[in-house]
Amino acid sequence: MRMVVLGLGYLGATHAACMAELGHEVLGIEVDAEKRAQLAAGEVPFYEPGLPELLKKHIDSGALKVSGSYAEAAEFADVFFIAVGTPQKKGEYSADLSYVESTIDELVPLLSDDALILGKSTVPVGTARRLSERADELAKDIQVEIAWNPEFLREGFAVKDTLHPDRIVVGVFPGGGAEKVCREIYGRMIADGTPFIVSDPPTAELVKTSANAFLATKISFINAIAEVCDAAGADVAAIADAIGYDARIGRKFLNAGLGFGGGCLPKDIRAFMARAGELGAAEALSFLREVDNVNMRRRTRMVEITREVCRGSLLGKRIAVLGAAFKPESDDVRDSPALNVAGQIQLQGASVAVYDPKAMQNSRRLFPTLDYATSAQEACGEADVVLVLTEWQEFVNLDPYEMAQVVRERNVIDGRLCLPVEKWCQAGWNYRS
Repeated sequence: MRMVVLGLGYLGATHAACMAELGHEVLGIEVDAEKRAQLAAGEVPFYEPGLPELLKKHIDSGALKVSGSYAEAAEFADVFFIAVGTPQKKGEYSADLSYVESTIDELVPLLSDDALILGKSTVPVGTARRLSERADELAKDIQVEIAWNPEFLREGFAVKDTLHPDRIVVGVFPGGGAEKVCREIYGRMIADGTPFIVSDPPTAELVKTSANAFLATKISFINAIAEVCDAAGADVAAIADAIGYDARIGRKFLNAGLGFGGGCLPKDIRAFMARAGELGAAEALSFLREVDNVNMRRRTRMVEITREVCRGSLLGKRIAVLGAAFKPESDDVRDSPALNVAGQIQLQGASVAVYDPKAMQNSRRLFPTLDYATSAQEACGEADVVLVLTEWQEFVNLDPYEMAQVVRERNVIDGRLCLPVEKWCQAGWNYRS
């Protein structure tokens, strides 16, 4: 099939390359000229394992083309994916839908044939219906169908999650052809046994936000238990292992530590709360406010532990921060717990050196006043405390005996419970978590 992907950020670039991999002919629309030039040259402007090779393969083959023209998009195909961002509004909890709305406003007046527009972006429930009404107003003697096909990507696994998803969800309005088209688009995946779930658009919108809210709740739950463990002298990792054997609970996302960040979970649960309030169902999601609070408290607690290790004051101390991305296998520093902690510690008078295998450039843009190192060893030079705040395998594999040679004091705080504790303690380190 021929199709257009509107917006070539993290979601859009991945979706476009993967649709080309499935055998479709794809045109990607990106309004940012610098990003567009990179993508057209087969270069990915962010870190995502496996995507650069896939993108270049299909740029070179001609199956994927990049443009900045909505007029070209309207001529190219009659199936369009919306993959633009929905950031949190400044000073509010609700989502900023201006980018989503602008795709409809720019594209629909240019269409000359019936078209299907499939939403991939994470949006508040009710958005598809509102966009459908707007498309009807703008369409010129044609039928423009809106349906919602949410994404379920994990950063670091985006290509795998697109080509081999756990499920495909499509929310359609009655009487349209979206289901048939989507069955053709995803035919190979459906043939391989991927569940194909058809619902109405509000349900599809809520599937995505509900999934993110549940994951955030699970992470904050184990971190709340970690707070009790701190007070009781118990082992939260052992508790997670034990309850994880229960098939009703499961072990995934029960890793206590610094909490979640990134461009999805924090803003999505806040937008979910805001939308519930608009619908008159605020009480139903009031627990998500505490989920958010628990998550933010983990960052404050990490700063407190660092100050305790420094005998009550961070003034004049040198702190090494290993990790800046919000999770490993990503260069995404949006709402990064690691950088938030680094910034708080610097404000309390410490000298902070940060190292991350992939997120250095993005970190410098967001926190230019921090010091940045070119390796873990350099970051830890003369450090009074080493903080491990992103669980990169590189940090898990560090030799504590070698690291002991470069630090001022052997203090390590494991913010992700990822280090081999016995090995570090045997090397003479004061280990905290």
